[in-house]
Amino acid sequence: MKYLIYSILSLLILTSVFSCTKSAGTGGQATIRGKIIVDNINILGDTLASYDAQDHDVFIIYGNNNNTHNDDAKTSYDGTFEFNFLNVGDYTLFTYSDCANCSNGEDSVVIISTTIENRDEVIELEEIHIANFI
Repeated sequence: MKYLIYSILSLLILTSVFSCTKSAGTGGQATIRGKIIVDNINILGDTLASYDAQDHDVFIIYGNNNNTHNDDAKTSYDGTFEFNFLNVGDYTLFTYSDCANCSNGEDSVVIISTTIENRDEVIELEEIHIANFI
């Protein structure tokens, strides 16, 4: 009888521990933030000017969901963006940049991968530079 009670109690404890595990995505307390800078580049490849990317789209993928993005944000007046309330896990952020060698006026994709390891972590990404060919 004691063995049965201990077995049931152990099973309940293990179930509750593993059911509380959250995967990458929203519902947590972590944050990923960054800043996008636009570089005006001439035909020779020289950067003529750089400025904060205003109202620029940034996308985030939770975990290894490669089919589509899960959320998006727009940069503020100063080029900054933020994704809040994230769980521990792997994240992929991406945005688009002008592409000098792409056919049909296509854009290139700038991809940043990062991992949140602590539930209340704030990840500050390095500045992300995108091209504007003039």
